[in-house]
Amino acid sequence: MIQAKNITKVYGDQHAVDQLSLDIPRGQFFGLLGPNGSGKTTSIHMLSTLIQPTGGSITINGLDVQSHPQQVRRDIGLVFQESALDRMLSIEENLYFCAGLHGINKLAITTRMNALLDLFELQSKKRAPVGSLSGGMRRAVDIIRGVLHSPKVLFLDEPTVGLDLPSRRKIWRFIRQLIDDHKLTVVLTTHYLEEAAPCDNVAFIKLGKLVSEGPPEELIKELGKTIVEIDGPNVEDYIKTLNLNTEDYMLDGGTLLIPVHEPQHDQVVQIQTTLRDSVDVISVRKSNLNDVFIWLSSKGQGIS
Repeated sequence: MIQAKNITKVYGDQHAVDQLSLDIPRGQFFGLLGPNGSGKTTSIHMLSTLIQPTGGSITINGLDVQSHPQQVRRDIGLVFQESALDRMLSIEENLYFCAGLHGINKLAITTRMNALLDLFELQSKKRAPVGSLSGGMRRAVDIIRGVLHSPKVLFLDEPTVGLDLPSRRKIWRFIRQLIDDHKLTVVLTTHYLEEAAPCDNVAFIKLGKLVSEGPPEELIKELGKTIVEIDGPNVEDYIKTLNLNTEDYMLDGGTLLIPVHEPQHDQVVQIQTTLRDSVDVISVRKSNLNDVFIWLSSKGQGIS
């Protein structure tokens, strides 16, 4: 469905994206993750025809993005970080305007628009000005706008940024239903790593380069199923006391994180016994995708 081969974007002497290759099959929920400035949004903009790559090639549904941008745009939807809605117009007016941009007449789109409004529980609000809606409702309308023309691919660039937790959960329930009901291919960028956990596959990039890719549960397993988390005033001393090499730990602010592969109960007990009297808190928890993110962001290499 989406194939990117060695795509590169250069601004002056800076490589915003550097030789990135992705292969995303139809119907996959795919996460493109990385720290700020890693090239996520630039990559999304190249994949969605908004900017041209300096090098490499991209095809979507068999069409070359650079040679056939207009045809590709018929097959994709895009939800931007910032809302693309006119706050003075109603939901209905915004959606009819969007349909017109895709060459779809009002009569043809009304049934689908109403079905999507029902899905997002916004039917009763369709004549309300967008500016009067809550942040969660506006984001829902942005997503409806992105899928109104029945695209095969939906790009979501930080779709829930700034929303409270209940609104974020509601948005994701709707997106999951769209994926399941319409076999959408969804490409996501997000700062909220827990939102990427349900992805079928994720790719981490740093400084424009791919550093790791795979199903979230596999990346977590490779890192280590357990994290020993140590808080205290002398992190460097703890590292020396435990005789840790740089590949044995990571730092999250002032917290020392030690991945442990299962079964390694003895290692956990040894850490707790060695540091018991010198630290403020030692806790043991399950690893998550955020730990993978911290590891890859700090080490700049794949998980081994």
